[in-house]
Amino acid sequence: MQYAPRFSIYAPLRLLALMALCITTFTTTAYADHDGQVHDHDTDIAHSEQSLVTPVNVATSTQASTSNISTATTSSGDAIQQFVAGDFSKRQAMLSDWPGSVESLDSLVEFIANDELYQGNGGQTYLLNKDDQLFTYPDKKETDDWPSDLSQITLTNALRSALIFGQAKVKLASDKPAQRLQAVEILADNIDQVDPAIIATAAVNEDSAKVKKALTALQARIDFKNGDLPTQIAAVNLLADSDNPQVLVDIESALATDNLDASLKAALIDAESSVSRRIEISTWTGHIFTGMSTASILLLAALGLAITFGLLGVINMAHGELIMIGAYTTYMVQNFFQAYMPDMAGWYLLAAIPAAFLVSAIIGMIIERIVIRPLYGRELETLLATFGVSLILMQLVRMIFGAQNVEVSNVAWLSGAYQMSSSLVLPYNRIAIIGFTVIIVALLVYLLNKTRFGLFIRAVTQNRQMAKAVGIPSARIDMMAFGLGSGLAGMAGCALAQVGNVGPDLGQTYIIDTFLVVVVGGVGQVWGAVLAALGLGVSGTVLEIGIGAVLAKIVLLVLVILFIQKRPQGLFALKGRFVE
Repeated sequence: MQYAPRFSIYAPLRLLALMALCITTFTTTAYADHDGQVHDHDTDIAHSEQSLVTPVNVATSTQASTSNISTATTSSGDAIQQFVAGDFSKRQAMLSDWPGSVESLDSLVEFIANDELYQGNGGQTYLLNKDDQLFTYPDKKETDDWPSDLSQITLTNALRSALIFGQAKVKLASDKPAQRLQAVEILADNIDQVDPAIIATAAVNEDSAKVKKALTALQARIDFKNGDLPTQIAAVNLLADSDNPQVLVDIESALATDNLDASLKAALIDAESSVSRRIEISTWTGHIFTGMSTASILLLAALGLAITFGLLGVINMAHGELIMIGAYTTYMVQNFFQAYMPDMAGWYLLAAIPAAFLVSAIIGMIIERIVIRPLYGRELETLLATFGVSLILMQLVRMIFGAQNVEVSNVAWLSGAYQMSSSLVLPYNRIAIIGFTVIIVALLVYLLNKTRFGLFIRAVTQNRQMAKAVGIPSARIDMMAFGLGSGLAGMAGCALAQVGNVGPDLGQTYIIDTFLVVVVGGVGQVWGAVLAALGLGVSGTVLEIGIGAVLAKIVLLVLVILFIQKRPQGLFALKGRFVE
């Protein structure tokens, strides 16, 4: 039996309520982000304008969202995986109050900046590098099982703002002064959105003098922008001790305004002069440091040549290629570690240094036995022969590795830089090269002056015939000394691989400067090579600043020619068989 539908007097009321709900939903301002999530416009604006300086307690809604993230996704992976799996509101809440470590947040920033972070169709997290290699996260193992729908994780303006201040908030609460200093730098780059209250609180609780100084400078910049006249003058007087280029920009912008108070203008003029002078001092300190690092590279390349040239009197035109062989040895060691010991790939450089020395030393001794030994006493013939050897080595490298440059990655513990001040940053890899050069010079001086082998080298260098007469095996000493010089060239190539390109023409870039260092310092003189490298490296850098790289090289060559005409023996004259 069929029944007719029952008519209810409440049906029209339900229909009117449904229509009112649809109209209300339609008139609500909403938008969808790139992931398709819908959000209230006013709420998103409020989140995008939220600053780090809002106390650690974020808004109630943000706390609720973060609580939901913690309860719903605690078991679904680390913080980065939770971020990838979350929707827009969860991601924004996580960035505002990051639940993971500072290192994980830094990794997230790096992944997003390099366009490496992706999400699979099942919510999994993947990393896609520039070579289109897909890796699972967090184990970072390469996979060939590509998801059917792989989407890149990008940031809207609101998320990017939340990321900036969320990163600063996490770092400011860190127990490491370096992390807190990075937080102050992030705040300084977004100074218009910073609340002075949190800066004052952080300065009171800060125990690091360097971080406290940075917080005080940031507070002074805020006071200068927003304070009354006495506060602005006090802030300007404080900022006069700064060497921050952005402070100089703020002062110059203020001086360009009209109707400026006379006392404030006077303080600004004094501050501008002081800050400009400090920035100039920092700039020249950086130039000198760059010159010293260049001098260290030249010295590493020239030490081996100074030994072989001083002992054997051989103009070794293949010395640059021995440097190149050391750089390619470093490349091979890096590939070996990446393929067979990936967990220790970040320490490959410690194995590459002795490997570069041994490979270059063995090849150097082979060259000495086969090519150079039959030509002793015939300088022009040895020059032509070693030039031919250099061409052969370059062509062999092109046949084995190709004509293009190969990539030698900088190890993680040498990445980054030490920031001495706002306008002076010293790269770790160049600091390491300077320290490495000092160690090599100290070991070489000890070897030549305190060991039996060094005594034999000095004896053969000063008087070969007398050394042979007292039983010193000069032929063996020649081979071993040539191997030592070649090994030093290989270690120079290992160091150069950390700061420049590695290619078949690497040695040709440094061979001329290397000979200049040896000639100016004095043939066979270690300390002469040290002083010549420092002089040529620093003066070359200073000249490049004033007149450009090409003219600087020309002027430097002219100065070297004039110096050799006045003092052909170099800075230190060699005593021994070359004087006879």
